[in-house]
Amino acid sequence: MRGEAPEPDLAPTLYLDNAATTRLDPRALDAMLPYFRERFGNPGSLHRLGAEAEAGLTRAREQLAEALCVAPEEVCFTSGGTEANTLAILGAARARRKRGEHLITSAVEHACVREAFAILASEGFQVTTLPVDPLRGLDPAQVVAAITERTTLISLMHVNNETGRIFPIDEIARAAKAASRKLLVHSDGVQAFGKLTPPSAAVDLYAVSGHKVHGPKGTGALRVRKGVHLLPLVPGGGQERGLRGGTEGVPQLVGFGEAAALARAERPTFATRARALGTRLREGLLAQGAEVNSPAGAAWIGSILNVSFPGLPAEVFLHALEACGLYASTTSACRSRRGKRSHVLEALGFEEARLSSSLRLSLSRETTVEEVEAALAILAEAGSALRAAPLGASGS
Repeated sequence: MRGEAPEPDLAPTLYLDNAATTRLDPRALDAMLPYFRERFGNPGSLHRLGAEAEAGLTRAREQLAEALCVAPEEVCFTSGGTEANTLAILGAARARRKRGEHLITSAVEHACVREAFAILASEGFQVTTLPVDPLRGLDPAQVVAAITERTTLISLMHVNNETGRIFPIDEIARAAKAASRKLLVHSDGVQAFGKLTPPSAAVDLYAVSGHKVHGPKGTGALRVRKGVHLLPLVPGGGQERGLRGGTEGVPQLVGFGEAAALARAERPTFATRARALGTRLREGLLAQGAEVNSPAGAAWIGSILNVSFPGLPAEVFLHALEACGLYASTTSACRSRRGKRSHVLEALGFEEARLSSSLRLSLSRETTVEEVEAALAILAEAGSALRAAPLGASGS
């Protein structure tokens, strides 16, 4: 409207919340567009449009299979990592109930995994939740010691979504299978996919998500090892080998396939860059007096850094950073909206001061050295400004 003051220019955006979601790769978008327009058929239809859609879906499955180092028939598409994890846990436990009702998981799993086990506990299953040492992580011997004659499922994440800790899921799976041949091993691979080499066939069920690797939201997949039987969550028309009914979202899955192929091709380069950039971020924040909650060395993925800023309430600091153009998070996105503190840091035994002042900074393959340096400058300036505020960092 004439006479009104123009909108102020927004500060340049520095996006360090890639563990929550990543920007859609333009190449994935380009792959999707024809399936919204010209190739819009139902992949179950027998005419040409159906065949074109089916061909796109088949190619996407092959791309996921290549990225996961499995056969295409072992890939079940889902609506995301949450559904993939839930299908694996509920589907496996319920299908194998006659063999035993004892399940094993850890105290630092993603909320969707925790909630799936809560459902099973309410159905009468016995759930053992293993503690995780903040320094040593989770030892395979600790997992094996928890196995009983009634154990049918072990579910442990590959990379923790809040601290970036890598769990030796292959080693754990092999040790568990040596102890009991009748159990299955599931792993939440959402934060590992596109960053680490996929696990071997010792891991029976492996969940991944599209929007964590520059693909579209609303896409995911579950690797189901050949011969593993699951009870479906969504029965229906026989799609996805009977594991998930409903017409497939072909455009989105085509985009997911393209994103998976790109992530596979760029994984070695990204792994090296992520560790270098993450290490620079870690060192810069330690120099500013921050306390790092993520592990060090080979147990750390590099692209996820959890840091506490003494004396600065996390949410207040988060909004101060946003005003400066830096986007981060306080915990996983599914919990931050509900105002819940990190159950991961609580389980690791961190004291209240570190819990209440922790932020998660996460990188992607698009993050640059210049962005990390700019972020360090903003973190230092915003932190100093909050500490110098006459009413305190909380503004109360």
